[in-house]
Amino acid sequence: MIELQNVAMSYGGSELLSEMTLKLVPGSFHFLTGPSGAGKTTFLKLCYAELLPSAGHLALFGRDVRGLGRDDIAGLRQKIGVVHQDCQFLDHLPVAENVALPLSVAHRPVDPAELRELLGWVGLKTQAGALPPQLSGGERQRAALARAVMMSPDVILADEPTGNLDWEMSLRLLSLLVELNKMGKTVVIATHDLNLIRTAKSQVAARVLRIANRRLQLAGADL
Repeated sequence: MIELQNVAMSYGGSELLSEMTLKLVPGSFHFLTGPSGAGKTTFLKLCYAELLPSAGHLALFGRDVRGLGRDDIAGLRQKIGVVHQDCQFLDHLPVAENVALPLSVAHRPVDPAELRELLGWVGLKTQAGALPPQLSGGERQRAALARAVMMSPDVILADEPTGNLDWEMSLRLLSLLVELNKMGKTVVIATHDLNLIRTAKSQVAARVLRIANRRLQLAGADL
């Protein structure tokens, strides 16, 4: 689905990531760890071709991104749902319309029943008409997850989705991501929270990756 072969990423002449090789297969569950500034967000941006590698090969769904135009990349991105660390919404639109935005941008019709079902799944049915500034942090993250899966993507990438949440709300969000994985979705979560990883490992076969010294490593079993 997403494959990196000896991928490197440089900024301003200095290499942030190097020799990264990974294949994300259907239905896999990965945690991505590493210290702040290690390049976790950059790695995720590579995975949905927001950034293109400085070296190496990156393929999305069997297609090398270097040979693709903007429209082709945009089409492939519809198969990837992203939950950003700083989930941004259009504050003048109600939650339901914010969640449905990916369909609107893709000029695809919105099924009201499916939208209600999705909002119910993340526990936001009663907040459908609320404006984003009225939501709590946990509600915003669940709305961001609903928006990320609105297009029924094959891959979910989440960048520190529980970073600003209390433990109870972190577990609630984790349970939704685990449920998506059990539905066959590939999930990658960048996180500092080792307790979250330990909890997830009791529910799902999760592989832990770590970025250290610019390279991607398989983390130890003690996590």
